[in-house]
Amino acid sequence: MSDVIHLLPDTVANQIAAGEVIQRPASVVKELVENSIDAGATSIKLLLKDAGRTYIQVIDNGKGMSETDARLCFDRHATSKISSADDLFALRTMGFRGEALPSISSISQLEMKTKRPEDEVGTLVEINGGKIERQESVACPDGTNFLVKNIFYNVPARRKFLKSNTAEFSHIEKEFFRVALVNPQVEFELYHNDQLVYQLHAGGLRERIIAIFGKNINAQLLSIEVDTPLVKIGGYVGKPETAKKQNDRQYFFVNGRYMRHPYFHKAVLQAFDRLIVPGTSPDYFIYFEVDPANIDVNIHPTKTEIKFESEQTIWPILMSCVKEALGKFNIVPSLDFEHGEDIFQDVPLNPSNPVSTSAFEANLDTSYNPFKTDGCGGSNYQYKKKSDPNLQNWETLYNGFESERTPSFSPSAFPDKPFDPSNFIDHSDTSSGSEFGMEGEENKTHYIQFKNKYILTVLKSGLACIDQHRAHVKVLYERYMKNIQQRKAASQQLMFPIRLEVMESEAMLLDDMAEDFSFLGFDISCLGKGSISINGIPSECNETEAENYLRDLLQSFKEGGDMKEGRAEKMAMKLAETSAIKAGKHLTEEEMMNLVSQLFSLPTPDYTSDNRIVMSIMTMEEIEKKFK
Repeated sequence: MSDVIHLLPDTVANQIAAGEVIQRPASVVKELVENSIDAGATSIKLLLKDAGRTYIQVIDNGKGMSETDARLCFDRHATSKISSADDLFALRTMGFRGEALPSISSISQLEMKTKRPEDEVGTLVEINGGKIERQESVACPDGTNFLVKNIFYNVPARRKFLKSNTAEFSHIEKEFFRVALVNPQVEFELYHNDQLVYQLHAGGLRERIIAIFGKNINAQLLSIEVDTPLVKIGGYVGKPETAKKQNDRQYFFVNGRYMRHPYFHKAVLQAFDRLIVPGTSPDYFIYFEVDPANIDVNIHPTKTEIKFESEQTIWPILMSCVKEALGKFNIVPSLDFEHGEDIFQDVPLNPSNPVSTSAFEANLDTSYNPFKTDGCGGSNYQYKKKSDPNLQNWETLYNGFESERTPSFSPSAFPDKPFDPSNFIDHSDTSSGSEFGMEGEENKTHYIQFKNKYILTVLKSGLACIDQHRAHVKVLYERYMKNIQQRKAASQQLMFPIRLEVMESEAMLLDDMAEDFSFLGFDISCLGKGSISINGIPSECNETEAENYLRDLLQSFKEGGDMKEGRAEKMAMKLAETSAIKAGKHLTEEEMMNLVSQLFSLPTPDYTSDNRIVMSIMTMEEIEKKFK
């Protein structure tokens, strides 16, 4: 019987390894840019075509490679970072496994030009699907130039599962930020489809954060710093008002390397306890420096999960320094004792010899009425309120007015199916009105609001309890979906447009979704360089709700990848949730009547589009059972 175990060819082994190291174009960007950092580059240029599908090019001014190294770097487990197992626990550089370049070359068409400053000419290496096609001397500048074309061209199953260009660029953007934020001394440029997207000049950490996330973040950053024999922690945390449900501005770095660490994330949240809304989390950019022997970075192929030897000791240190930063921000009022003499200089210090004071007296003209004017438009100071009986009790004109915006419910929102109360309302029991002091109004339907959350009314089938928020969500959702299907919507134009700073990936996503937004009632224009202007919003929204809706929706679609299928429904549902009246909102009887009318005009008023109960009906039999 013949042997069945054999060694895989190098090209197949590299493709298998690529499955762990190279998951998408963003993985290629991460590995190549980190190699440039390790090569001592002070300027790195990243050029993309079609979010990396067509090509990824990384150009640096690092130390370059010799002719022998240029060939050897594409062999598996070839690395300049380690020579023994002990070196794994003393690493301060990025790539060290020696799998990135052979993995990249095995699933793409790769071209590399590299030259050291001391060499007269550089080296050109061309590899096609893991096979070296050409290696020769070439004239090129100092540093290294990688050009990776047609990623996964020879693994069609992997290429088929790549997301849209918008989603893939979003992943590239994340990896780019992770490297740029921990290397502010390096200049970065990112081009996408021949357009300059980010140009980050060398500088300090705060300047780098502002350059990436916009000038508005500058006033929100609180500095943190602590130095102990075990760990050194520095960086910035955001003020409590920056907390969001979905926050993509949360970064941990250790020894110049990005990491994910849920345990330390909880320490930051603990420091913000009772300062932020539950379910939200703040911005933070936190940098750890520890002895490399006390961490293990070799527990995950992408090296983003790091094990600390003293996690439980570092946890309270991190929480304390974040709390200290919040204390310096003066979350609670405090007295300034350094200038106490200015505060108390007018206070008598000797009780036996008090300073005489007199009460403040104000002379009021009780005859003045601002609502009475003379023929020339001036005020008549001799006017007496009681002299004109037509203006007595004028304050009652304003009864019922509320300072905050109240939602308007128009029964004509669904004219195709008018509401007929006789189909639902029970008028057979005319004695019920007298029990509630409603004599003479037997034929009028009454609504009761319970706990400012539920609407109670009588139907033919029994007593209905309606959740006012879910009912309005249902009504708005059906209205928005109808607008999308009919490709029209009404928009209220803003006198002062709202300007938002967004990431480039969010701007690309917004451009892709512009038509759907317009059918929902938004009027949005792109100003370039990550700025957008909101010129009009849906009539049910206010400005704050519209801004929060856009930010939350863009963030959720960024993290969700491709969501073209069912995207309109998700957008309509999210906007309905944002715009609908909330629990705790007092409604007048007319508002309750209009809301219930619109709800019952829908084909399925019982449930929301995500299958939540809108109303519950207690039948007469069920009520009678309660009293047996």
